[in-house]
Amino acid sequence: MAILMKEAKSPALEEFVSKISGKIIFPDDPDYDEARKLYNAMIDKYPRMIVKCRDVADVIHSVNFGRENKLPVAVRGGGHNGGGLGLCDDGLVIDLSGIKFVRVNTEKKTVRVGGGNVWGEVDHATHPFGLAVPAGIISTTGVGGLTLGGGVGYLARKYGLTIDNLLEADMVLADGSFVTVNKDRHADLFWAIRGGGGNFGIVTSFEFQAHPVSMVYAGPTLWPIEKTNEVMEWYHDFLSKAPDELNGFIATLVIPGAPFPEHLHNKKFCGIVWCYCGDLDKAEDIFKPILAMNPLFAHVGPMPYPTVQKLFDGMLPPGLQWYWRADFFNELGSQVRNLHFEYGSKIPTALSQMHLYPISGAAGRVPNDETPWAYRDAKYAGVIVGVDPDPANAGKITGWCKEYWNALHPYSSGGAYLNFIMNEGQERIKASYKHNYDRLSKIKKQYDPDNFFRINQNILPA
Repeated sequence: MAILMKEAKSPALEEFVSKISGKIIFPDDPDYDEARKLYNAMIDKYPRMIVKCRDVADVIHSVNFGRENKLPVAVRGGGHNGGGLGLCDDGLVIDLSGIKFVRVNTEKKTVRVGGGNVWGEVDHATHPFGLAVPAGIISTTGVGGLTLGGGVGYLARKYGLTIDNLLEADMVLADGSFVTVNKDRHADLFWAIRGGGGNFGIVTSFEFQAHPVSMVYAGPTLWPIEKTNEVMEWYHDFLSKAPDELNGFIATLVIPGAPFPEHLHNKKFCGIVWCYCGDLDKAEDIFKPILAMNPLFAHVGPMPYPTVQKLFDGMLPPGLQWYWRADFFNELGSQVRNLHFEYGSKIPTALSQMHLYPISGAAGRVPNDETPWAYRDAKYAGVIVGVDPDPANAGKITGWCKEYWNALHPYSSGGAYLNFIMNEGQERIKASYKHNYDRLSKIKKQYDPDNFFRINQNILPA
C-alpha cells in the first residue's frame, strides 16, 4: 500500500479523510512528532497516520479503513502503556484522546466515562459528589488501558480492581460494528474485556460503579533501605490482618528531591504508601502500629482522594525513559526480602523503583474465573521499573530491571499483571491468564478471527 503521506492523494485516503470529523496527522505535518509521543519516551515509532478521533463515528471509519487497507492498527488512550502498545510503525493509530466526557449519576452512584479520558478527569468529576472509582496511582493514566488490563490501585482492597467495578461498555468491533456489552448483553465479550486488554475491540465509553470515597487518610512512610527485610516481614503480616479499608503498596526507591525534605534526597529507602478510605475517626488508631515501626519519615494524614492520586504525577511526568518487568507473588519469605534489599540497594537512578501492590481484601475474594484476571489468589502484583530522563541511561536502567527480575522470578507465581510488562512473548501472556487463556482465545476467534486488534498483549484466535 502506498499511503505514506497526505500528498499521495489516494482516492481511498481522500474518501477516508472526508469522513473524519477529528484530525488526521501525517508524517509531513508539523505536529506529527508531538502527536506520536508516548508517556514512555524509550518507545519511538513512526505510524503512517494518527487519527485524532472526536466521536464514535471517527472510530468506526478508522477501523474500517485500517481493515480494508490491511494496515497495522494501534489504539491509544492515555498513552501510558509500558510497552508503547498505543503506537505502531507504518500503520494507523486510532487516538481516542478527543473522546472525553464524565457523567455522574448521583442516584445510582454510577459514572459514564469516555474512552479517551484519564483518571484525574474522572476524579475531578466524581469528588464533589463524594464518590470515587477504583483506579491506579497516577492521575494521568488513561481510563481505557488501565481498566481493560485490570486496574490495581489504592482502593482495591476495599472495592476491588477497576474491572470489578465495570458495569457496561460501548465498543467498536473489528468488523466496524458497534455494540454495548454488560452482564446481560454480549456477556461473553463483557467477561473478556474485564482483564483481556484491547484484544476484542475499541471501548469508546465505560460505565463504572462508584463508591463513597471523599477524604482519605493517606501518605508515605519511609525506612532506610537497610530495614527492608524487617519492614517487609512486618508489612506482610500486618496487611493480612488489616481491615479492607486500609491499603498500602510497598516499594524500594530513592527520594529524588522536593517535595521531600532535603536530608532524604538521593538516599535509598524501603517505603510504603498508605491509603485508608474508612471512618476518619478511626484513622489514628489504624495507623498506630504503622508509626510504632518508627519510620524515618512519615507524612500521613487526611487528604482528598484526588490528592492521593496525584502524589506522584509531578515526580513521574510524561517523557521519561521507562523499562518494566513484573511478576505476581504469594509470599515475602526471607530469600525474597533479602533480594529486595540487595537490588533496592543498587537502584541505578533517582526515579527507578520496585512496587508490590496487594491483591487482598475485596480484590482477592473474586473467583479466578469470574474475570480473565487469573491471579486473584496472589498476594501481590509486583513491578520493577527503571526510570530516568536521560536516554543515555537506558542501558543502565534496563540492566538493573532485568537482574532484579531474574533474581526474584524463581519465587514468583508464574505470571504477571499484563499492564506492567513490555513485549515479552506469547508464553508470558498465556502464563499470565492461566486457565482463562483458552476461553479468551475462543472469544477472540468469535469477535476478531483475523486478529485485527493485535498490537497489544495479544491473545491469538483459537
